[in-house]
Amino acid sequence: MLERTGPAPRSGAALGNATSGLQRILSGRNGTSGNGVDAYAPNAVAETWEQTYRLLRAATNDDANIRVLHNQVVAHVGQNDDHAWARTADGTVHEGELLVGADGHRSVVRRLVAPDKPDATYAGYVIWLGIAEESELDVAAIGRRWPSGLDIRDAGPDCLLGYPLGPHDGSLGGGRRLGWAWFDPRRTHLLRETGCVAGDVVQHSMRPADVPANTLAELDDEARQWPSPWREAIRDCLRRRAVTGTPIAEYLPDRLTSGRVALVGDAGHVSTPMTGRGFAVAVSDAETLAEELAKHPAGTGILTALHAYEQRRLGPARDVVTSGQAFSRSFKLST
Repeated sequence: MLERTGPAPRSGAALGNATSGLQRILSGRNGTSGNGVDAYAPNAVAETWEQTYRLLRAATNDDANIRVLHNQVVAHVGQNDDHAWARTADGTVHEGELLVGADGHRSVVRRLVAPDKPDATYAGYVIWLGIAEESELDVAAIGRRWPSGLDIRDAGPDCLLGYPLGPHDGSLGGGRRLGWAWFDPRRTHLLRETGCVAGDVVQHSMRPADVPANTLAELDDEARQWPSPWREAIRDCLRRRAVTGTPIAEYLPDRLTSGRVALVGDAGHVSTPMTGRGFAVAVSDAETLAEELAKHPAGTGILTALHAYEQRRLGPARDVVTSGQAFSRSFKLST
């Protein structure tokens, strides 16, 4: 497994409805209870990517058949009749009977599978993301209004999703947290000025340190439109510069495979987070691919397995992207 980042866990975002998928794929591995997955669900609404990543890393560390190579930037991929390969930026070539691309919305592998349609396109809005610790909030201002589940709010052209989170380590004890995602269709100009969006293609997110001071001040003023405890949670994150701006991209796939190469997750299909199904669909992709590979022998059987995988997963992938595009069109029209 070639991982372009280091081993440190990710932070700053949350995954909706991730618990059931992780329990299904991790529980019972190597006779264990799932590498701590049973402690993963202090609530059923969402969990941070940080905790999800820790659990997935624990699973790969426990599996002798998986070797993770960190800080490996894939520069080029290719294939012939017998094998596929990936060449990293340092010139090393990694070969195998098949290549699975799970490299996100700016997938290098997608360029091989769909050279005529390689890029996900900008959906027209940004999501500001943050997580606030209960200990940092004005408890007196919040009072007893700590949320018990997902909260969706609209205000003018904006939309806010708020969700309670468990503690950092996934245990049932410790301090509570509030995660929030602010859908903002009014700052495309900022995304273009900062290089986060070029043309119709999302280049990268806006890191906390890169959010302009005047934008932080504007968001702090606009946070008044949200009720407690979300107003306090947002302002706490703005004060600490713990806010990430993620331009939303979408990609409606026409195919998921080519020869000995397959795409899973955001590499194959990208939907707005408003669907709340991105992680679940990616897990289903991986499970289906594993099932089909188990049915067919190595060699030419891989081609049959990948064809079957695409037949099973292309329709559901297109469905979730299309449903999200309906939201994006209506959301942009409200600006």
